[in-house]
Amino acid sequence: MHFWRRFTEGVEMEKSDCRTTPADALVIFGVTGDLAHKMIFPALYAMAKRGVLTVPVVGVASSTWSLAQLRKRVKESIKQAGSIDDRPALDLLLSQLQYVAGDYNDPATFKKLKRKLGASRRPAHYLAIPPALFSIVIENLGASGLADQARVIVEKPFGRDLASARELNRIALSVFAEDSIFRIDHYLGKEAIMNILYFRFANSFLEPIWNRNCVASVQITLAEDFGVKARGAFYESAGCLRDVIQNHLFQIVALLAMEPPAFQGFGAVQSEKAKVFQAMRPLQPDDVVRGQYAGYLDEPGVSKLSDVETFCALRLFIDSWRWQGVPWYLRSGKYLATTAAEVLVELKPPPQRLFDDAAAPEGRANYLRFRLSPNSAVALAARVKRAGKEFVGDQRELFLLNEQAGQETPYERLLSDAMAGDGALFTREDAVEAAWAVVDPILDTHHPVQLYPQGSWGPEQADTLLPAHGRWHNPVR
Repeated sequence: MHFWRRFTEGVEMEKSDCRTTPADALVIFGVTGDLAHKMIFPALYAMAKRGVLTVPVVGVASSTWSLAQLRKRVKESIKQAGSIDDRPALDLLLSQLQYVAGDYNDPATFKKLKRKLGASRRPAHYLAIPPALFSIVIENLGASGLADQARVIVEKPFGRDLASARELNRIALSVFAEDSIFRIDHYLGKEAIMNILYFRFANSFLEPIWNRNCVASVQITLAEDFGVKARGAFYESAGCLRDVIQNHLFQIVALLAMEPPAFQGFGAVQSEKAKVFQAMRPLQPDDVVRGQYAGYLDEPGVSKLSDVETFCALRLFIDSWRWQGVPWYLRSGKYLATTAAEVLVELKPPPQRLFDDAAAPEGRANYLRFRLSPNSAVALAARVKRAGKEFVGDQRELFLLNEQAGQETPYERLLSDAMAGDGALFTREDAVEAAWAVVDPILDTHHPVQLYPQGSWGPEQADTLLPAHGRWHNPVR
C-alpha cells in the first residue's frame, strides 16, 4: 500500500471528500508550452502505461490548434523523451485528449472548458503557465463554477517574494480550500529526495547524533554544467536565489532538519517542515555571495547591465533547540564544473585527539553524504587503521547505491498523487510564506554579483562564507 496513503488512514482531521476522492478529469492550462512538451506529456504516457490514467485530459491554451495538432505534439514529446514502446497506452492517452483554445482573460474560454468537461465534476486544474497568469485563471475558475469539488495544481514559483506569495495565497484560498491546492515543486518528487526522509526516520542510529552536539555543518550543492540556454528572459526575472535556493534547496533543508512527525500522516510531516522554515534566521547581505558566469550578458533576453545572479551561495542558521549554532551552507549555479547534487553532513571530530592523523586541519571529519543526482546513493565516511604497528589510517566510505529500475519520474509521481488527492509531496501555505520570509530581506538589498569563469565552482568569494580551514564539498559526476 502507498506509504503516505496508509499513513492517512484513520486520521480524520486530514480528510475531506474533495481530498480523498480521485479527480475525474485533468485540465492542463498551457498545454502547448514547453513544460507540457518536456515533462507533462511523458509523465501522462507513463501513467497510461501503468494503467492509472483513466480520465479525460483537456488541454487549454491560446493557440488556435486543432485536436490533431495537439495529438501530434504529444507523440513528438514522447518520442523525444525516449521511445514509444507501448502502442495501446499511447492510443489510450491520445483518445482521452481534448482541446480548448481561448484567452485566459475571457470568461467564454471557461464556458467552453465547462462544456468539454461534460459529466466530469471533480477536475484537477494544472496551471502549467507563467506565474503572472495564475491569479487570472484561478479567479475565472471560481467565477465559472469550475472550482467546485475541484483541485488546482500550481507550478512553481509560488510568488516572487513574501508579499506576492501572500497575495497569491489569498486569491487561491478565496476560490479553493487549502487541501485542494497542490503547490508543485518537481524536486520533491525525486526518489533521492524522498529517501532523505525515509533514511532519517527509519534508522535508529542517526537520532543520537543528528543535532548540534555532533553535527559540525551541513552543505548542500546543486550544480549544473550548462547555462541559462534559451531562458535568459526568465532568469532576468528570477535569478538563482528565487529559481533554486528558496524552493528546491530549502525543501532539502527542511527534510534534513525537521523533527520526527508526531503521528503517521502527511499533515504531520508538512507541519514539521513548516516549523523549520519558521525557525530559519532571516538572511542578511553578508550571508550571501552572488555570482554571474562570464558570458551571461551575451545571452538572448539578458540586459547588458544585468546584476542577476546565475550562482548563489549562502550561510544559513536554524534557531531551534536541535540546530542552534550549526551552519548550513547552500550553493547552486549555472556553468559550474559538473552537473550533480549532493548533501554533506559533516560531524564533529572526537573530543579527544588520541591519534595524530585523525583530526588534521586540512582533512574532513566523519560525514554522511547523500547523493541526489545524477544517481541516488548514501555514503557514510569513517576512519579505519592501516595495516602495521603505526596508529595511522584513512577515511573510507561505506557506500550504498540506491538506484532501482522502474522508478517513477518526479512529474509522473506528483501528477498521480495530485489526481488521487495525496498532498504528501506538495507544499502548504504557511511553509511557502515562511520560506519567503527568510530570503525577503536580501531580494533587493544585496552585494553586487561576482564574475566567475564557466566550468569553475563559482566565484572565490563563496569561500568566505566558510570558517577558517573550511572548504566546499565539490560533487564528482
